[in-house]
Amino acid sequence: MIGLTVSHRRYVAGAHYGGGLVDGAYALGLFGDVATEVCIRTDGDEGLFAGYADVRFLAPVRAGDVVEATAVVVAAGTRSRRLDLRLTVLCRARRDLRASAAEVLDPPLLAVTATGTVVVPPPTP
Repeated sequence: MIGLTVSHRRYVAGAHYGGGLVDGAYALGLFGDVATEVCIRTDGDEGLFAGYADVRFLAPVRAGDVVEATAVVVAAGTRSRRLDLRLTVLCRARRDLRASAAEVLDPPLLAVTATGTVVVPPPTP
């Protein structure tokens, strides 16, 4: 279980703020999605998110980005799992070139990090 990594990729369609900026809650929603898959893979249950710690918004996420949310299990208790969470921008729109232009970011841009704790039901006897 320790070291299990789950990643989801998404195209970011909408922006909440001027300049095409996406609100930070978008990243937390994606973290919830990857955490749910972690719980299903480790415990056969969707589990529940108990909390976030040390959330850091390091770079903007914009409409037109392709992002990857990743969760890595770093600790496991009887019913809890601690996750290292990362949201990385893999591709970015380049509307300055033309309406549909985009580029692959090399290296990808680390946008959001956090630590999360999920809980799962007790094991059945």
